[in-house]
Amino acid sequence: MSTDLLIAVVITVIGASTPILIAALGELVVEKAGVLNLGVEGMMLIGAVTGFIVMFTTGNPWLAVFAAAVAGLLSSMIFAFLTLSLSANQVATGLALTIFGTGFSALAGQEYSARPVGIFRSVFPAELAGHPVWRLVFGHSPLVYFSLIMVFVVWWFLKRTRPGLILRAVGENDLSAHSIGYSVISIRYAAVAFGGAMAGIAGAAFPLLLTPQWAERMTAGRGWIAVALVVFASWRPFRLLAGAYLFGLVMTVELYSKAGGGPLSAVPAELWAAMPYIATVVVLVLISLRRAGSTSAPACLGKPFLATN
Repeated sequence: MSTDLLIAVVITVIGASTPILIAALGELVVEKAGVLNLGVEGMMLIGAVTGFIVMFTTGNPWLAVFAAAVAGLLSSMIFAFLTLSLSANQVATGLALTIFGTGFSALAGQEYSARPVGIFRSVFPAELAGHPVWRLVFGHSPLVYFSLIMVFVVWWFLKRTRPGLILRAVGENDLSAHSIGYSVISIRYAAVAFGGAMAGIAGAAFPLLLTPQWAERMTAGRGWIAVALVVFASWRPFRLLAGAYLFGLVMTVELYSKAGGGPLSAVPAELWAAMPYIATVVVLVLISLRRAGSTSAPACLGKPFLATN
């Protein structure tokens, strides 16, 4: 394999991994607070269509990403109100949010189908990315750097800050946190809002980074992969980074196997395409079969909070 081809493969893996990593980091914080939001796919689609429309209208990728984050946040508040304020079932509400996001994005993006937009390109001077090796450092979209920075930010927040400790306490024992004066519902609202904003940004990465046009369901189930990846990574940000890039590698292998030639073509491309989703189904089954104490999952994950006073 030539150097140029190897670098092209690495760049493709990084691009394919970025939206999964961003969405999964948001979901990790949500689940650390004890909330299970299965509506990531729907929020990503809402973010994707919002980001595309703003980019198509204004040509400003920064504004498009910001609008996508706001759209994802607002959609997450639907989930938060139903599950945290009204104590609705989190699994059913998350599924409903995904269905809503799928339908909303299809309706909102109907008149923009197959229309192109500009890619959110690197902010570094083109000369820095001229050499193939330097392109690995300076040739990426700001969304790629954002995803990597957020891995460290989320780790630092959860491990080294008092608010992160409080959030983890709410996810582990909400009644104890409530008894010493912390507002469990408010903390979980904030976590869900963060997860929604991250999902919106992850959705915007599809038209701005991967496919510069609008297509229905363009996230193609990546939201479900993000949810499964949180469990796969045992709720740890750096494992999440490794897992996201592993999924990105499998998706890239699928693309190159379709191109034909080499040992990759010996395995049907359809099997490569199915692998991330097979892994997702397996992990989601493990979630449902999880026993108390058998994993590092937050103890209150998915359980409604009912104050005793």
